[in-house]
Amino acid sequence: MQAFKTILPAAALIALPALGAAQEADTTPPNEEIGYIFTTFMFLVTGFLVMWMAAGFSMLEAGLVRSKNVTMQLTKNMALFSFAAILYYLIGYNLMYPGDGWTVDGVLGAFGTAVLEPVGLADTETDLSYASVGSDFFFQLMFCATTASIVSGTLAERIKLWPFLIFIIVLTGLIYPIQASWKWGGGFLDQMGFLDFAGSTVVHSVGGWAALMGALILGPRIGKYKDGRVHPIPGSNLALATLGTFILWLGWFGFNGGSQLYMDTAGNVADISRIFANTNTAAAGGAIAAMIMTQVMFKKPDLTMILNGALAGLVSITAEPLTPSLGAATLIGAVGGVIVVFAVPFLDRLKIDDVVGAIPVHLFAGVWGTLAVPLTNADASFMTQITSIIVVGLFVSVVSAVVWFILKATVGIRVSEEEEINGLDMAELGMEAYPEFSKV
Repeated sequence: MQAFKTILPAAALIALPALGAAQEADTTPPNEEIGYIFTTFMFLVTGFLVMWMAAGFSMLEAGLVRSKNVTMQLTKNMALFSFAAILYYLIGYNLMYPGDGWTVDGVLGAFGTAVLEPVGLADTETDLSYASVGSDFFFQLMFCATTASIVSGTLAERIKLWPFLIFIIVLTGLIYPIQASWKWGGGFLDQMGFLDFAGSTVVHSVGGWAALMGALILGPRIGKYKDGRVHPIPGSNLALATLGTFILWLGWFGFNGGSQLYMDTAGNVADISRIFANTNTAAAGGAIAAMIMTQVMFKKPDLTMILNGALAGLVSITAEPLTPSLGAATLIGAVGGVIVVFAVPFLDRLKIDDVVGAIPVHLFAGVWGTLAVPLTNADASFMTQITSIIVVGLFVSVVSAVVWFILKATVGIRVSEEEEINGLDMAELGMEAYPEFSKV
């Protein structure tokens, strides 16, 4: 040990000249390249956070459907994410981000597959002020898949698997990227001055409109509305539903934070931090508002409303998570939570059966969040925001309704009465999520 103590300082002295030489060598990348590295890294990290939301949707839906339909919901979520990944590569990404290659200027993007950079960026002129194409494609794909996940929960417990997936193919390959190009691809809504930071309208209301059309055409579950009364159908596992909500809450930091699009300056990093904080407090505001409202209206807090209140708060802040103060973000989220508590019974009065409450959360709160942007962002116009909501809503509703009607008239979209009563797990898949328990 004594010999070691003697040798170590000597070795350090010998190494000092070499260390000094290393310090003198300027190996620091140029500022532009550093920005490219950090922005690309941000897209990758926030992208896999948004991907984790697929697990959140799966758990939320698995918990809010009856046990005889759990396997079906898990299958749908695995399949829709996979189809979204392929369709966004084959057609969606270029439609959404056509650059200068619009098929119809400002309205319809370019048709073609997504192409990544050459390996190691060899033989290519890369815009180092932005991020890699691969990271951008990966990040934007997750938003496309999220839109598809919204539809799944609404139509649970009575829709056939393959007709549902055919609709998802159309939604992720055409409907979502076309309307998203109008804002995020530099299309006509963006040119009008429409502001939707991370997609209260572009993502969430689109999934909500598609789900609403499907619910109207598909019809309610057997026994949901009977003798002029609403008969609640409890889910199988509120623990899973709560886990799913917290997973979605976590993933939303990537959803909103990554939508800053750059992490190349101290200012952008500070803005991302601000977005995280506002996103979190909006969710909290939505959850607390829903808890208080259900206590007042129903004399007891309702966990499912609290969960959807938190999600509605997240959807509400998604259109503008940067400019609000913490107090304003909390209030914006709280309004979303209140909207959910009133919207769920409103849909029931209309006999629109939404199994997980996705329409109030993603459509109603998405519209509110988009309208709330001018409250904190002086660059936004109420008229432009309203016009854009209507344009996107009409496009998605009409196209979705046409696709649902075609599917209904050709292959059929609803399982038989007997299959619905017995459960889609056995009828459509031949397996159960909880085989050791009897059907409920």
